[in-house]
Amino acid sequence: MGLNTDIRPVLAKPDYAYVPGRNQFDAAKIIKTLCSITDGAPLKLGLIESDLCSPILSFVYGESQLGGKAALVSLHRLSAKDPEVTYQRIAKISLHEVGHLLGIRHCWKTTCLMKHSGDLDPLDSLSMYFCSACEYEIKRRMKTLINQDT
Repeated sequence: MGLNTDIRPVLAKPDYAYVPGRNQFDAAKIIKTLCSITDGAPLKLGLIESDLCSPILSFVYGESQLGGKAALVSLHRLSAKDPEVTYQRIAKISLHEVGHLLGIRHCWKTTCLMKHSGDLDPLDSLSMYFCSACEYEIKRRMKTLINQDT
């Protein structure tokens, strides 16, 4: 996407976000912690091995703040027998969540990375690209973000 990135040290397991009745972690609570990190890049993308949930969904592959500063991707449900498929799933969810950080909502086009995927089969069928409309908006918003940093 053309964003500069920093790889930060691993954070402690987010026990504060654990939801005992669900044996999962509340994604929003972890995102709030990511937002509190003020140094480094303006946008934060966290990766976590644990299963994530939200109050209204039984699980989420990833979650972000629309137009916000932080997103989170769970690796828990993305593994496949073929490591390349696993890597593609992680990349697709990560790019999708960063799209949300840039203010892009879900897209109706079936092959666009901004299309919502609630299951792995639709996720696997997505290309690794945004549709032309979403790509245009992402580039437009990236220019704004870059200009804010200079």
